[in-house]
Amino acid sequence: MISDPHEAEFQALIDSDQRIEPRDWMPDGYRRSLIRQIAQHAHSEIIGMQPEGNWITRAPSLRRKAILMAKVQDEAGHGLYLYCAAETLGVDRAELIDLLHQGRQKYSSIFNYPTLTWADVGAIGWLVDGAAITNQIPLCRCSFGPYARAMVRVCKEESFHQRQGFESLYALSHGTPEQHEMAQDAVNRWWWPSVEMLGPPDTESTHSAQSMAWGIKRFSNDELRQRFVDMVAPQAVVLGLTPPDPELRWNEDRGHYDFGEPDFEELRRVVSGDGPCNRQRAAHHLAAHDEGAWVRAAAAAYAAKHPATSAAA
Repeated sequence: MISDPHEAEFQALIDSDQRIEPRDWMPDGYRRSLIRQIAQHAHSEIIGMQPEGNWITRAPSLRRKAILMAKVQDEAGHGLYLYCAAETLGVDRAELIDLLHQGRQKYSSIFNYPTLTWADVGAIGWLVDGAAITNQIPLCRCSFGPYARAMVRVCKEESFHQRQGFESLYALSHGTPEQHEMAQDAVNRWWWPSVEMLGPPDTESTHSAQSMAWGIKRFSNDELRQRFVDMVAPQAVVLGLTPPDPELRWNEDRGHYDFGEPDFEELRRVVSGDGPCNRQRAAHHLAAHDEGAWVRAAAAAYAAKHPATSAAA
């Protein structure tokens, strides 16, 4: 029996699958876990603009350029929603960004891989956004209200991004032999990083068990990984593309797809800072942040001069 009345009330809300709001009492560990997870999620949305933004000026048509620009803009908006959600926990987004620049907070490992061809943009939409949706839809039922509410809109837009990536890859796969080869090459390079981005195996996950006990996460990393493979494996057949996993096959007894063991050593290496583009991504974000200092200063000055307008906005 819990003796502390605040903790008892908190646990009662968790047990009854209710939402914890910013003004509610919460354990320090719960608050720290949320700040860590939401900040990493926000950083991932912002850093994730870089790989695809790399192709905006080189998109093969005006239509593809407009679609890609809209998608990258969506990712920026997702980052802002999530920083706002984190701020309800009493932390400032400037502090979170400083922690990112210092290497004390992380972002998703998947964004440390290069986009070598136009087909990579489609592969990111299909696979990376597909893995993100698998992870994020359960977050709409997260126990922390602001995070759950932010995820509702994020998931709607990410679902559209995934369909757009599928459509782009389908066009390439059913185009010329050269286009099909380019699409297959992109899938070969993005398949395993996408499977790995759902996190380390459950036996090695540091935070999953407690996050699930608090209702922050609803499914373990391995459960999410299975859901993701079950979703995209049949889609690959429609695309006419072959995932680079010889062990991928339907298991009638389990009612799920079997698949090979991801290279978790690579995941650990990339997360620790030794991926193909870790340094490039961090340096680009830091430079953009420094170059945008005058914009933030101007916005702050305007808000100070027009407090009524700023409050209404």
